[in-house]
Amino acid sequence: MGWISAGDYDVALDDAGKLVCRNRTGRILKAVPAKIAEEPAVVQLRQLTEWLARHERECLAAVERWMIRSLPVPAATLVHIWPDPAWRAALRDLVVTDDAGTVAGFLRDADPERGLGLVDLDGDTVRTDAGRLRVPHPVLLEDLDELRDFATELGLRQGIGQLHREVWRRDAVPDRDATAVDRYAGGSFKQLRFLTGRAASLGYRVRGAQAVCPVFEDGRTVEARVWLGDYDGFEETETGPLTWSTADGRPLRLREIGPVAWSEGMRMAAALYAGRETGEDAR
Repeated sequence: MGWISAGDYDVALDDAGKLVCRNRTGRILKAVPAKIAEEPAVVQLRQLTEWLARHERECLAAVERWMIRSLPVPAATLVHIWPDPAWRAALRDLVVTDDAGTVAGFLRDADPERGLGLVDLDGDTVRTDAGRLRVPHPVLLEDLDELRDFATELGLRQGIGQLHREVWRRDAVPDRDATAVDRYAGGSFKQLRFLTGRAASLGYRVRGAQAVCPVFEDGRTVEARVWLGDYDGFEETETGPLTWSTADGRPLRLREIGPVAWSEGMRMAAALYAGRETGEDAR
């Protein structure tokens, strides 16, 4: 973006999207002078930076939803959004698979003429004419550790951390009728509002005194839930057990939970529990 006049100065956005200012001699200033803060050019550029930041967050959130749902994404959609730097940053270097779940490679390019560009598992750059690809949740990747090592060798950096997202794999469930996991229950918080605030800051919904993480898997929506407390926000509370239910509230047995819903539920419960009051906090 070129320089725009703002009073006795010029303003612009640098390559990182930061508002910068220079005086008439061309010297870049450390900060935008307060006296031009209300200049139309300054106000408009600040609004633009806010929109760009919001757009980047929305793109990351959208791609993360695709991953959590392992949704098929049409190649035409990838080609259409690829020129946008925010979409490209969210998508580049993600592991993609075909409809059968076979790893196709790391997504590197989407061109209307040449198709989708990938780095395959041999390290070669290839093109695919597949009509659509999936962004799989990492718990569905059987060779996750090998893919992590390979991505490190290639120096790949993922916008949503697909390969380095924490995953939990379900072991055999000894009690076929069990409906709850207590592993992360009992995390103490001095005030309920601290726990609900933590849930919200981590991106989870707080509904009906519970933190809720919805996951669409196997054609249905499953909600992982952790009890937070339903009393005064200034009273003490503890994290409750982790449970799962259908979207209409019907409780599910642990043996009915799919791998993605299980992993995302455990991830939520662990993240909430990690903010608990410890012995060191008490001192």
